[in-house]
Amino acid sequence: MRTFSRGMALAVLVCGSAAYADRNDFRITDLGNPATDPEAHTDFRAFARTFAAVMTSANLMPPETLGHAGFSLNAELSVTGLPSPGREDGQATIPTEGSATNPLLIPSVHVRKGLPFSFELGARVGWIDRSSMFAATGELKWAVNEGFTWLPDIAVRAHVTRLMGNKDFDLTAGGLDFGVGKQFPLGGMVTLTPYGGLDLVGVAASTDTLDFNQSRTRGDTLNPANPYAGLDNTGVYKEVKLGENINSRLYGGVRFIGGALQLGAEVSLSNQGFIETTATNAGEPVNRALPAVLAFNTTLGLDF
Repeated sequence: MRTFSRGMALAVLVCGSAAYADRNDFRITDLGNPATDPEAHTDFRAFARTFAAVMTSANLMPPETLGHAGFSLNAELSVTGLPSPGREDGQATIPTEGSATNPLLIPSVHVRKGLPFSFELGARVGWIDRSSMFAATGELKWAVNEGFTWLPDIAVRAHVTRLMGNKDFDLTAGGLDFGVGKQFPLGGMVTLTPYGGLDLVGVAASTDTLDFNQSRTRGDTLNPANPYAGLDNTGVYKEVKLGENINSRLYGGVRFIGGALQLGAEVSLSNQGFIETTATNAGEPVNRALPAVLAFNTTLGLDF
């Protein structure tokens, strides 16, 4: 009776997971089994770098800080082109449950708090549209130079973003952002601030032990003739290491403040460069070019 109850519970869990998977949720096993496909490890690395560029594509703040008593609350929206870093044979490497939404929408809430000595602390939580996943970001900014009449504002921002709500794998991106901008008063409490910068983003990713046989039944894993049947057709992808996977992102935007109201728009382009594949050509490694990630970001909020 206990065995039957456990079997029913397992069936409910499996069916529930499949029923609530939305079109933009990831099914990481679709990247292929590395035991039979030598390019599967490279596909996982390409996917990790590409989606890390997607979820870190927004800055939406100029280099100047809020001041030690300042506080800002913003609603933001990122509209991001979702490129497919596929192989030359046309196989895509964005493993979504359904046909991925493109462009991908990421609405988010961004909170910032000014600190003494030109520091600023921030947090952003963004929802990946039509999925159960969220991207959570923590950031610390330091304005090296700000508030001078004839000099631009310059700041350095350290940030870490982690994908949450995903299954079977971990994805984290962290980097340093170097920004420059200048605030121009338009009269009274109205200001316009153009800005731009360079963001260097490192990517880290790993997987749990994956089951590449998606049609496996409970009976298959309890085969008395083969006690290791549950391990057949399973494996992990090679770890994607932070220091070995760097994306560079260029961005530019403008922020408008009228009283406490804050509006902003920004364009971002992430260059992913090349990664080395496991395939060889006459004994030499082959490099795969990863497509750039283009995003348009907007913000609406209150600045106190």
